[in-house]
Amino acid sequence: MLVVLRAEQPRSLIPRLERLDQLGIRHVEIAWSTAPGWSAQCLELGLAFPNLLLGAASICSLEALEASAQAGLSYGVSPVLNRRLLERGRQLGLTLVPGVFSPTEVAQAQAWGCAVVKLFPAITLGPHYWQRLAAPLAPLPFCIAAGGLAPRDVPQWLAAGVDAVALGASLADPNAADPDSWHELQQWLATRPAGLTRGCTAPGA
Repeated sequence: MLVVLRAEQPRSLIPRLERLDQLGIRHVEIAWSTAPGWSAQCLELGLAFPNLLLGAASICSLEALEASAQAGLSYGVSPVLNRRLLERGRQLGLTLVPGVFSPTEVAQAQAWGCAVVKLFPAITLGPHYWQRLAAPLAPLPFCIAAGGLAPRDVPQWLAAGVDAVALGASLADPNAADPDSWHELQQWLATRPAGLTRGCTAPGA
């Protein structure tokens, strides 16, 4: 389970980070922003929330990748498959999880040594899409389904064969977003073994 948070100023995410920390979520992505001080603020958040494994989301440029490394983040996640970004991430010691959509992109990511991929946008493809790739492309990499998913979708996607699910817009704001989403997340976490939220190390592997 991963949660993606977006804000121009990362410090404004503190209330949501506190809530996710209390719920037992461990992997949280902070979307890249060109706002001044983004790296410094992310670095502060990493120190303030030592139990959270913070990563960067929406990495599409070398600038964003460099800023993520400067912020001391554990990993980065991109919506696209870009070899230049993958190679630069390795040079920086920052694991970059690429976005994939088609069988060709999955195969290319594997050929470039990616052990983890992000299936994006997952909602467009449906929960059984990943499983259908198993026969022709096995062994498949660790898969994080992301894009358009809500807490209520998590059980179905995990049962269909993906390894992890990332939630974003549905948890954008406890007050402005889907009012049931935070409650649904809390209910789902209460019924799951701790290892499903605390023990996953794949994004930063």
